[in-house]
Amino acid sequence: MLLAMFAMVILMAVVGVITVTVRIKAVRRGDVHIKSFRLMNAEMPDIVQKTTRNFNNQFELPVLFYTVATLNLIYPPTTWVPLGLAWAFVISRYCHSVIHISYNHLLHRMAVFWAGIVMVIALWVELVLRIGLAS
Repeated sequence: MLLAMFAMVILMAVVGVITVTVRIKAVRRGDVHIKSFRLMNAEMPDIVQKTTRNFNNQFELPVLFYTVATLNLIYPPTTWVPLGLAWAFVISRYCHSVIHISYNHLLHRMAVFWAGIVMVIALWVELVLRIGLAS
């Protein structure tokens, strides 16, 4: 579980570096003025918008994953199911980021996004059933 959480941190860091790099390049090319990043209130090139939004995504749904994964470290599972669900979630998030930042096909992105939601919900249901039944 800890390695799955670490893989998510790595994804966040990689997307963060990509986001900063894209912004610097956009400023150097003159596509956007550096002051526009103060409030993000200017028209931005697509790649700047995609990377910024994807970086923000790393602090939305994954919060529910980090929480349930931490609870799984506190209350260790007795089967492989939670670990499998955790890694499925991580894979869905990597796929989501690749799709979002590259070709950004909405249906593909939405499919992996919802797959991730299903994995997180399944993790929570499994934990509640396991801990709730033990209480």
